[in-house]
Amino acid sequence: MTELAETYACVPSTERGRGILISGHPKTNKILYTNNRSILILNLDNPLDVSVYGEHAYQATVARYSPNGEWIASADVSGTVRIWGAYNDHVLKKEFKVLTGRIDDLQWSPDGLRIVASGDGKGKSLVRAFMWDSGTNVGEFDGHSRRVLSCAFKPTRPFRIVTCGEDFLVNFYEGPPFKFKSSHRDHSNFVNCIRFSPDGSKFISVSSDKKGILFDGKTGEKIGELSSEDGHKGSIYAVSWSPDGKQVLTVSADKSAKVWEICDDGSGKSTKTLTSSDSGGVDDMLVSCLWQNDHLVTVSLGGTISVFSASDLGKSALQISGHMKNVTSLSVLKNVPKTILSSSYDGLIVKWIQGIGYSGKLRRKENSQIKCLAAAEEEVITSGFDNKLWRIRFLGDQCGDADSIDVLSQPKDISLALLCPELALVAIDSGVVMIRGTKVVSTINLDFAVTASAISPDGSEAIIGGQDGKLHIYSVTGDTLTEDAVLEKHRGAVSVIRYSPDVSMFASGDLNREAVVWDCASREVL
Repeated sequence: MTELAETYACVPSTERGRGILISGHPKTNKILYTNNRSILILNLDNPLDVSVYGEHAYQATVARYSPNGEWIASADVSGTVRIWGAYNDHVLKKEFKVLTGRIDDLQWSPDGLRIVASGDGKGKSLVRAFMWDSGTNVGEFDGHSRRVLSCAFKPTRPFRIVTCGEDFLVNFYEGPPFKFKSSHRDHSNFVNCIRFSPDGSKFISVSSDKKGILFDGKTGEKIGELSSEDGHKGSIYAVSWSPDGKQVLTVSADKSAKVWEICDDGSGKSTKTLTSSDSGGVDDMLVSCLWQNDHLVTVSLGGTISVFSASDLGKSALQISGHMKNVTSLSVLKNVPKTILSSSYDGLIVKWIQGIGYSGKLRRKENSQIKCLAAAEEEVITSGFDNKLWRIRFLGDQCGDADSIDVLSQPKDISLALLCPELALVAIDSGVVMIRGTKVVSTINLDFAVTASAISPDGSEAIIGGQDGKLHIYSVTGDTLTEDAVLEKHRGAVSVIRYSPDVSMFASGDLNREAVVWDCASREVL
């Protein structure tokens, strides 16, 4: 029985001008974040230990552990909340339609019985608190006129709920059943995030007006502000309290994270500024943060997760990154340790090392979209959504000059003969194109619609898959193909073909998500 050994996670989905939410397990160092319709569970102690929940019908926005760590509540842009098991098969427990628009934030009550969710919707339905087992409402939340970006449950009795949003307001509710108590308009721009301290004595709101304001947790009255001296120079998108409630972590569009010491009088003083440059551009803006035990976690607009040590803030951050968009191609290099290159259609090529995970991004001079990718030891060949192929030399993480080759048709697949990598086979709709170096040496039309191809490492054999699910095996002589066999097993269009490293087998996959392993000598299914 094969077992999953490693998972290379995607990064959180981000949106410019908005904060996103990541959250942590109440006891361990696992964190939750969302990408498209999936919820990712990532272990900060071992970033290769990843679990994925993909049952949302719409784009997921937020996920949080229950106080006992046994359940996860996640929400999406349709206003639906799903409550499911945190372990094993992630069994669905409950599903509720909570709001009429997207949910931006949700939190459990400290006793694990109630959930409050906030976001967008029609009329007054911008915040809702309900019993997690029955969906019964536990209060009325008046007072907001625009999208509510964040909400928080007071972690100690007497229970309170606070909310904030695009109407510049911070609202305070008493309960249960919850009802409006007071409202504060101390911010002059969107209020992006609001959080109670672990002991419930204070809560803090942060805003696009670059301010952080502290309030009394029991009465809701304002008690202080984060100092503007050495403060953020851009919108503050997120805030998170330290476990002891004496410090907070904030992140901003100014590309910095700051640690603040919270004094007894409610004022905050900046004690450390954290930066971790990646791209050097707008992708370095920080949009989320989390103080998880001894880990300070920040997320950039480009999706890079930086993990700092709270006990040693001078230590450089561990960076976890990857793809934000769908991965379109993979290529395994024969390096030791084994290196994998992956590409996504937005033009990003990521380098992974087996046993370590993320190892950097390949920076290309020609940053076009990528549909197909193949790689040898010192060369990458890519195709986009035009008729061109690019042969790019690379060393380490640096890409050199690129040569373009026009194949006069949209490439469907690329395969390199690894023992003589100047030879490439390119699948196009009507057949295949053979390339040596940067020259097209032959264009061979076939009598079926081609969807995938592979060429053996020594360049002597080619396997071409079709829309009809058949595999056609050809011998390669010079620049011509001679058909040797046709194999039938797939019930859908062939989408990928790959030889095993020792060339004793090859595998093919189709659009029905079926994979077949074949013996190269007998051409029988194994």
